[in-house]
Amino acid sequence: MIIPKYYEDLQVLHRNTLPNRAYYIPSSFLKDQIWEKREESDRFLLLSGTWKFRYADSIYAFEEEFYQKDFDTESFDEIRVPGNWQNYGYDGHQYVNVTYPIPVDPPYVPHENPCGAYVRTFSYHKNPRAPKAYLNFEGVDSCFYVWINGTFVGYSQVSHSTSEFDVTDCLVEGENVIAVLVLKWCDGTYLEDQDKFRMSGIFRDVYLLTRPEEGIFDYFVKAHPSKDLSTGIINLELTYWKKRVPVKINIFDQQGICVAEASTEESTVTLTLEEVKLWSAETPYLYTLVLESEGEVIVDSLGIREIHIQKGVVYVNGSPVKFHGVNRHDSDPVTGFAINKQQIMKDLLLMKQHNVNAIRTSHYPNTPWFYHLYDRLGFYVMDEADNESHGISSIYHSSTDWEECVQYWNQMIADNPDFTEATLDRTMRCVHRDKNRPSVIIWSMGNECSYGCTFEEALRWTKAFDPTRLTHFESARYVSEKSRYEYDNIDLYSRMYPSLEEIQDYFQKDGSKPFVMCEYSHAMGNGPGDLEEYFIAMEEREGFCGGFVWEWCDHAIYLGKTETGKDHYAYGGDFGEYPHDGNFCVDGLVYPDRKPHTGLLEFKNVHRPLRLISLDQKNKRALIKNHMNFLSLTESITVRYEVSCDGILNQEGVVPEEDLPDLLPGQEGSLPLSYQVPDRGKCFLKLIYEQKRETEALPKGFVLGFDECQLHTMEDKNQKVKEYLLVKEGPNSIQLKEGDRYLTIEHDRFYYRYDKFTGSFSEMNYKNKMLLEKPMEFNIWRAPTDNDRNIKQEWMRAQYDRVMARAYDTTVLKQEDGVKITTTLSLIAVQVQRILTVRAEWKVFVDGGVEANLMVERTSDFPFLPRFGLRLFLPKEMDQVTYCGMGPKESYPDKRRAGFHGLFESSVKALHEDYIRPQENGSHWDCDYVTVKGKDRSLTAASNQTFSFNASVYSQEELTKKRHNFELEECPYTVLCLDYMQSGVGSNSCGPQLREEYRLDAQSFRFTIKLNPQL
Repeated sequence: MIIPKYYEDLQVLHRNTLPNRAYYIPSSFLKDQIWEKREESDRFLLLSGTWKFRYADSIYAFEEEFYQKDFDTESFDEIRVPGNWQNYGYDGHQYVNVTYPIPVDPPYVPHENPCGAYVRTFSYHKNPRAPKAYLNFEGVDSCFYVWINGTFVGYSQVSHSTSEFDVTDCLVEGENVIAVLVLKWCDGTYLEDQDKFRMSGIFRDVYLLTRPEEGIFDYFVKAHPSKDLSTGIINLELTYWKKRVPVKINIFDQQGICVAEASTEESTVTLTLEEVKLWSAETPYLYTLVLESEGEVIVDSLGIREIHIQKGVVYVNGSPVKFHGVNRHDSDPVTGFAINKQQIMKDLLLMKQHNVNAIRTSHYPNTPWFYHLYDRLGFYVMDEADNESHGISSIYHSSTDWEECVQYWNQMIADNPDFTEATLDRTMRCVHRDKNRPSVIIWSMGNECSYGCTFEEALRWTKAFDPTRLTHFESARYVSEKSRYEYDNIDLYSRMYPSLEEIQDYFQKDGSKPFVMCEYSHAMGNGPGDLEEYFIAMEEREGFCGGFVWEWCDHAIYLGKTETGKDHYAYGGDFGEYPHDGNFCVDGLVYPDRKPHTGLLEFKNVHRPLRLISLDQKNKRALIKNHMNFLSLTESITVRYEVSCDGILNQEGVVPEEDLPDLLPGQEGSLPLSYQVPDRGKCFLKLIYEQKRETEALPKGFVLGFDECQLHTMEDKNQKVKEYLLVKEGPNSIQLKEGDRYLTIEHDRFYYRYDKFTGSFSEMNYKNKMLLEKPMEFNIWRAPTDNDRNIKQEWMRAQYDRVMARAYDTTVLKQEDGVKITTTLSLIAVQVQRILTVRAEWKVFVDGGVEANLMVERTSDFPFLPRFGLRLFLPKEMDQVTYCGMGPKESYPDKRRAGFHGLFESSVKALHEDYIRPQENGSHWDCDYVTVKGKDRSLTAASNQTFSFNASVYSQEELTKKRHNFELEECPYTVLCLDYMQSGVGSNSCGPQLREEYRLDAQSFRFTIKLNPQL
C-alpha cells in the first residue's frame, strides 16, 4: 500500500495540521466583507475547479505513486472540486439513517475501501511580503492524504472541518502539483453516522493563503453589552505566530465611522462602544472589526450580544427568546454536499420569508463563511460538532427491545476512553473555527451518540474555553445508571419529538434547565400537523425556549427528466444499495429544488410575529399580541384587513399607522378596526401583517402572516349553500323499478341506479350526461402519508385498505318531493369483523338532487379511521373545481393555519400536491360546498355541516402502491372524495402519536351532504 494506515489508527487523527483557529481570510489591504469576496484578496489562491481524478473500489488498487510531480495523469478522468464523486458517476449512492454502512468493528473499516485520487497543477509565485504558504481544505469526506510536488504534506480527517497545513517548504516558483488521496471510510466514519446520503470526496473549497512570517495567528472576540445594554464591551484575545507584533485595531459602524480603536502588542485588549447597537436575529446589526499588523489586514464582522440563563429561561440581550428553528443539512439534488453562495442564500432567504429565526447545523459544522450570512441576515445558530455514532444503538443484541438495547449504546464509543481524543478533537475544531460568530449562541456536542466520559471531557473543555455561550447535548439521556455521569456542563434540557404531555411533565417535576426540542414536528411528506400545538406550549412556559423542526429540505438525488417530462428524484434503495432507509431522507419543509412544501407555509403562519387573541365585534377592536422579542409593532409591521362573505371579498383596508398600538415585545394591546359586517352570510375577518421596512431578506410590504376569525351575522350560514340545499318544487313524476339487486329511479331529467348490495348509487345520469364512471363507494381509506408510517400497519391489519360495503336491508318510500331510500349496511373486510355499521338514508329529489344522511356506528375494537366519506368517480372531462372553504393550499384538521376561508377555483390536476413519495394530499378542510365541472356538466356537493373534499387525477390505490411521483398514472376519471372528516396528519413518522382530538375515532357520528347535478 502506498500510504500508512492512519485511517484505522485512533492515535492518529491528523498529521502535520496546524492548530485550530478561527476562520478568517487575510489580505494586504482593507476590504470590507473579505470573507464573502475572498477571491478578491491578494493573499488567497483558490484551488477549487477542475482536477484530474481516478476512482478505485479499494485502496489496495492504488499501487502507483500518483502523487509524484512527474506522474502521467493523462489517463485520469476530470472532476469538479468541490463535489462528491458519487454525483459524477463513481461508486454508488447510499442513504442510511441509523445503521452504519460498514461492519461495526471500530476502528477498522473494510479492506475494499473505495477511494479517489485527485491531482491538479497550479501556479505559485513567492511574495516577499507574504512568504509563508498555508493550504486549507474546508471539507473532505472521510479522510485524506495530501502531497505537493511529491512531498508528503499531511493527513487529516473530520469531514466537515477545516484542515490547514504549512506547505511553504513544499512549493516551488512557478508550476506546482498537488495530489490528494481521499478514502470513503476511516475510523472517523464511526463518528459520522449522520442521517443523510453518504457521499465522498473533496466537497468544500481548497485554497492557499500566503502570509507574513509573523503576525496574528488567531483571535477570539468576546463582545457583549453592559448590564444596562447601553455600552458595548469587546474583549479581544490575540494569538501570534511566534512572537508578538504591533496590532492596530479599529471598529467601524455601518456608516463607516470608526467607533473604537486601539493599538497593542499584548495578548488581550478591551474596547468599549458607547450607544451600542446590539445584534439579535430580529436586529442583526454588525460592526466591522479591522486588525492590522505589518504586511497584513484581517477584516471581520462583529456583533455585540449576550446570552444567558436565569431561573431556567434563556435570555438574549436581556429579553427571553424563543427559537423558531429548523435543522438544516448541506443537501442539493445535483451537487450533494457541495453548496455555493447562491444555494445557501436561497435557503436562508426562504427561511426569513417563512419566519424561521434559528438554525441547528445538523449534524456537523457548516461551511465556515456560511456563518457570516447567518450573522448578517439574523439567525440564532446551534452549531453542532461533526459527531454521531447512532449506528451503535442498532448493533445485534439478544433482546429486540429498543429501550433495553439503548442502555448499552454508549459502551463501544461514547463511554470508551479510546475515543476521548477523537471526540474532543471534533468539538474543539467546531468551537475554535466559529468562536467569533455572534449568530452562534449554542455549542452542540453532536447528535445521537449516547453519553459517557468522552462527552464529559468535551463539555468540560467547551465550558472552560467559552462560558459566553450555552451548551447542548440531547444524547446525554440515553445511558444506563445516569448517576455515574456529570451533567453540570450541559445548559439545556433537550429532547427529540416529545409529546406535549412529556413537556408538561418535565416542567412539573423539574424545569431547572430551559427545555429545547432539538428536533420536533417531523416534516415528512404531507406534514407536519402539530406545529400550532407546540407553539402554544412554547408560549405557555417561559422555560420552553423553542425547537428546531426536522428538517429543512428533502434529500434526494436528481436523475433528470423521465420520458413523460417529470423530474426523477431518487432516494434510499433506488441504487440497489444495502443497507438503506428508503425515503426517510425525504423529510423536509421544502422539496429538493427548494419549492416550499405546504408544511413550510404552515410553519410560517404558526410563527407569525403578531397574533389575534380575541375580537370585540361590536366595538370593532381586536386584541393582539406582539410575539417578537426585540421589535415593537409600529417600527416593524403594518396591518391590513379584509372582510369576506360567503367566500367573496367584501371589504378591505389598511389600519392607519396612528391607530397601531406601539406594542413592545411580548405586549398585548387593542387594535381599532373600521370594517362593516354584512347582514347575512358566513363572514370572516382577516388581519394581514406586512413588513414595514425593506431588509436584505424581506421587501417592504412582504406578508409575514395573518389571522382569521369568523364575524357573526343575523344568519351565520353560507347563502349559496342555502340555494344548493333548496329543493325546486315540481310534480313527483319519478318512476321506480326494483329488482333483487338494483333500484332504478327514473325521471324525465335523470336516471339513477341504486345498488341494494352496497347501499349507494352505481349509476347517475342527468339529462343524458353520465356523472359516474364507476359505482359510488363508501370510503375510509387514504393513501398513507409518510407520517402515517406507524399507524398504517394497524390500518392494514384492520383491513381498512380492503374494505367493502355489505347491505342488509333496503326500503323505498315515495314522497311528495322525491324518493327516500333507507339501507342498513356495514363496512367489512376479509378476515375481520364489522368495522362500521351505517344507516344510510338517501333522498332523491324531483330536481335530481341527491341527499345522503349517513348515521355511523364504529366498532370500538378497531383503530381510528383514516377518513369517512363518499368516493365518486366522475368523467375525466369534469376537471375544474370551485369550492368555498379553506384554501388555497391543502388543509387538514391539524394542518390548516396556512389556509383561509374563501371562494377558490382550480383545475383538478393543480389540486394535487406532488410529494416525491406519493401519498394522501390535496384535501380541503371546513368546506361549505364544492363544484366539479366540465364543459357540459357539473356536480355540486353542499352541506350545512362543513366537510372536507379531495379532487384528484389519481386514485388512492395508485397513490398507495407507487413509490415515486414520476411513476404515477392518471385515472381515466376524476376522483372526488367527500369526507365527513379525515384524521389529521401529525408527525408520527418520528414524533408522538396523532393527538386524540385529530383522530376520527368517535363511537358514532352523522354525515349529511347533498349532491346537485347541473348542466
